[in-house]
Amino acid sequence: MRRFLSVLFLLLLGSSLLLAQMAVSESSATSDTPKAKTTSGFDINALDKTVDPCVNFYQYACGGWRANNPIPSDQSRWGRFNELAERNQAVLHDILEKESKPDHKRNAIETEVGDYYAACMDESTIDKKGVQPIEPWLKEVDSIKDRKDLARVLGDLGKNGVRGLYNFGASPDMKDSKRTIASVGQGGTSLGDRDDYLKTDPKSVEKREKYEEHVKNMFVLLGDDEAKAAAEAKTVLNVETEFAKAQMDRISMRDPKNRDNPTTKSEFEQMTPNFDFNTYFTALGAPQFSEMNDTSPKFFKDVNDMLGNASIDDLKTVLRWHVLETAAPALPAKFVKEDFDFNSAYLRGVKEQEPRWKRCVRSTDQALGEALGQLYVAKTFGPDGKARMRKMVDALTDALREDIKNLDWMTPETKTKALEKLAAFNTSKIGYPDKWRDYSSVKISRDDYLGDRVRLSEFERKRNLNKIGKPTDRTEWGMTPPTVNAYNNSSNNEIVFPAGILQPPFFDKTMDDAVNFGAIGSVIGHEYTHGYDDQGSKFDANGNYNNWWTETDLSQFKERTGCIADEYSGFVSVKDPANGDVHLKGRLTLGENTADNGGVHVSYQALEKVLNADPSKRKKIDGFTPEQRFFLGYAQVWCQNATDQSLRELANTDPHSPGEFRTNGVVSNNADFAKAYGCKAGQPMVRENACHVW
Repeated sequence: MRRFLSVLFLLLLGSSLLLAQMAVSESSATSDTPKAKTTSGFDINALDKTVDPCVNFYQYACGGWRANNPIPSDQSRWGRFNELAERNQAVLHDILEKESKPDHKRNAIETEVGDYYAACMDESTIDKKGVQPIEPWLKEVDSIKDRKDLARVLGDLGKNGVRGLYNFGASPDMKDSKRTIASVGQGGTSLGDRDDYLKTDPKSVEKREKYEEHVKNMFVLLGDDEAKAAAEAKTVLNVETEFAKAQMDRISMRDPKNRDNPTTKSEFEQMTPNFDFNTYFTALGAPQFSEMNDTSPKFFKDVNDMLGNASIDDLKTVLRWHVLETAAPALPAKFVKEDFDFNSAYLRGVKEQEPRWKRCVRSTDQALGEALGQLYVAKTFGPDGKARMRKMVDALTDALREDIKNLDWMTPETKTKALEKLAAFNTSKIGYPDKWRDYSSVKISRDDYLGDRVRLSEFERKRNLNKIGKPTDRTEWGMTPPTVNAYNNSSNNEIVFPAGILQPPFFDKTMDDAVNFGAIGSVIGHEYTHGYDDQGSKFDANGNYNNWWTETDLSQFKERTGCIADEYSGFVSVKDPANGDVHLKGRLTLGENTADNGGVHVSYQALEKVLNADPSKRKKIDGFTPEQRFFLGYAQVWCQNATDQSLRELANTDPHSPGEFRTNGVVSNNADFAKAYGCKAGQPMVRENACHVW
């Protein structure tokens, strides 16, 4: 996924409910995406009652929805998540269309978001400027004569949001999360995963061929002749392949022990003599620092060896590509189309580009999220929103506490530590931040879209780097209020729920408790369980990377999570007899699958407590018991259709399983589901050796 802001965001953020959609480039086009509509937490018409729920619960719960909701031509997948995101986008669109008109009285925040959106929508000005906005960057790349110049230019470009060869930013100290230190990580590649450069199967070979052709086409659009562009594209692929060989794979990167490598700045520079990191850090705008974390030591050692022999001209070619790739969404339409043709049409199976306004709404949210978020919250998030969510969080807290106390495989010593961690969780981040980010120092112009992006990127980069050497700011949010998502941050020991997700199908105040506990309750339980998944379990109550398990309990835990990893590795995401079926990677998706299983279990226990306290709520609705509606509420969150291309891509890069397996994988492990639907041993939704952690 391309990110305009290059920071160590994923390591800082932790685990989220749903990976954001892959970045989409920007040009005008028509779209058949369904118009935003009101929906409920449970849809009886979504069911496919021709299917036995004990044979395929996902199809039973979602078959009707899937049949009636084909993938729009401007999407790679379409689900109930997308429906909600579409409604949120319509709200943001209304706000931005109004505030982009300068002929009415606007306050500072309305002017910021309105002018940024207007600049994005002004395609004629963007087309007239051509590549002129990136010419200073290209000239700076061309000026590189030696490795000191290379470091300086890499830093200058990185400060402005251009992706470079490395990732550098501020991150909590993994052993002392109360303080923030410098952190450096691997980079240098453009394709979604390092294995895209290394695997030799036909699809991977084809992807590299298509990528090389795409790079060539972009250089031709920049003005290079065909022969030169083809040679440049080959150079880009060759150099990026060397970086990929040095990178740690995604599954290894999930393990905190592999990312925790404290060192001093001087020791790091001595280990990497072939690149002037001191000049690079200075050019980026980093403050003075003496200690840091090297998240990928082998990468930097191998890249250092590679740079000792690398041609400066080859590296300049790669930097020209990074400039072009980063700026593509803000360049004239011909660049945007080529960017779309590869990154969306080929890689994800999208048939046509989204309309300009959608991409500009998304861009505004990404760049000015806590400005636009204020306007969004004022319009959508009622005063009772936090109170309703607080009640649900408290119910899930009680249920998880009881679950930990009653675990039959965990010793009292470890239980005490697990309960201490639960008691220390910060659960106050609901809806929106208490203190909003101030963008007033950034110049935003109505006729300079790329310039606006660059200046906001520089603002974010500076804001990030200024944290180095300071106490960790635990009030900061990692998502904007309109985001349809939630996350767990292990370093802060917190769970966070933006306003965007606190709507149907996740939370519906008109629905019974069973459906809401199945949907938003399972989301809360999911984020809580991330604190105890294969990654989160390695962080203590203070958010420090620290083993709080006894040896016996840790062995039991690994055995149980291993069961989940093996189960999901057996799921086939794409059936492809010609090239080989695409299986999920159970170790890549282990954290999310553990959180899904644990979240549903804990939320179900919370619902049962509510029902036991008020027996009058134990009544059938639409012919279903509360227990049955609970599982339907959970499953219908994950109703979706997806292209084979996107499923293939996500199987290699996404730590989340597709909706089918997030549903069937969970219910087939859940004895309460079998009881609710009367499923018998031997049926597909009753696993013989069910996996249980929490």
